[in-house]
Amino acid sequence: MTRRGRIVAWTGGVLGVLLLATAGVGAWVYQKLDGNIRGVDIGVDGDRPANLSPGSKNILVVGSDSRAGANSKYGRNLTTMQSDTLMVLHIAANRKWATAVSFPRDSWVQIPACTRGNGSKSSPHHFKINEAFSIGGDSGDIRKAAACTIKTVEQNTGLRIDHFTSVDFQGFKGMVNALGGIEVCPKHAIHDKKAHLDMEAGCQNVRDEKALGYVRTRYSVGDGSDLGRIGRQQEFMKALAAKAQSKLTSPGELYDFLESATKSITTDKALAGIKPLYDLAATVQDVPTERLTFLTVPNYSREADVPTDKANVVWQYPQAGGLFSDLAHDREVGADQKKKFAEDAKSPVTARSVQVRVLNGTGTPGRAAAVAEQLRKLGFTVIATGNAPATDRTTLTYPAALKAQSAVLAGRLPGTKATRSADAAPGALTLTVGPDFATGGQ
Repeated sequence: MTRRGRIVAWTGGVLGVLLLATAGVGAWVYQKLDGNIRGVDIGVDGDRPANLSPGSKNILVVGSDSRAGANSKYGRNLTTMQSDTLMVLHIAANRKWATAVSFPRDSWVQIPACTRGNGSKSSPHHFKINEAFSIGGDSGDIRKAAACTIKTVEQNTGLRIDHFTSVDFQGFKGMVNALGGIEVCPKHAIHDKKAHLDMEAGCQNVRDEKALGYVRTRYSVGDGSDLGRIGRQQEFMKALAAKAQSKLTSPGELYDFLESATKSITTDKALAGIKPLYDLAATVQDVPTERLTFLTVPNYSREADVPTDKANVVWQYPQAGGLFSDLAHDREVGADQKKKFAEDAKSPVTARSVQVRVLNGTGTPGRAAAVAEQLRKLGFTVIATGNAPATDRTTLTYPAALKAQSAVLAGRLPGTKATRSADAAPGALTLTVGPDFATGGQ
């Protein structure tokens, strides 16, 4: 259950497993539960990544932290939809392995232009990745919230997203309550006003607001990072899935759980319904346990690049880029690679350590200076600006010794590819800005 449980649970696949137990209760139960699952049409505009591995599946999973109705107590002056958990589950085309990648919600990434609830377009800019959900969901429309989140994940990872599913906080609480609570064992007392949580140390059964507070708490536990919270959420979902599966022989006891679970789930149209979710669960269950990998995208504190930012993280390159490329091409990510990520995390190549020359190839005066300022805000060290012959496309060239540094810059500029050049000036990368360069604020 350690890896299988948390992957299956977060994808909603645990629902499919448990529905086996309800098969003999009656067709009306199936129909009622099936009708609870909300399927929506999600239209993602603009250019999307190509599907490089037909047959594989990338499923975007969101833990939705809507601040409307019963959830309003968890945030002041927040009128938009919020995402608290973000993960991509990749299921291989041969169905023999699967990898789930979590994205810290404090990941500092480029947010593309998205359609808001009123039909207007937001401007591209850099911010926390979870802002994408709230930009699209500023009027409570989960279709646009999902579309903006998918667009953001696709443009920053190069992965083509095939399906979307979200689980709402209040539905999560209902699932926990239906099982009579879940046992957790915090090593230290937790007192978190933001999460509305007061807990003593030691093992205890939690339900209602205390269960919700436990998976939401952040600042009062450990180092206060979102990475710690991801770990607690994973362990909690493992326990939730295990307890639910322990009740497979008592369909009656599972009904309230299934009712809450199905009401809390929203998916794209193709994944909506008991059968598609069951098929998904069955696929994941057939994957050998040792070939299920769960990891967090390689990252480091953004403070290393921008000393004033102590709250966010940036993805670590070239590691993150390699991970995304492997999944896009359906290459297995296993335990050995996960260990290497952990080792590489001890000495990341930071943006601040990367020196860049910025040249203007657009013919528009001041373009190099503007892009240089943008890169400085991202933490890069710009050592010179200048002009270059007119070009149609932005190029990034590097000398042989700076391959890793080029991957760091290319990773922060979606759509920009790095090319080794024998003519490249030593000691620095050269970014020649073309008219296609995506403008992004800070």
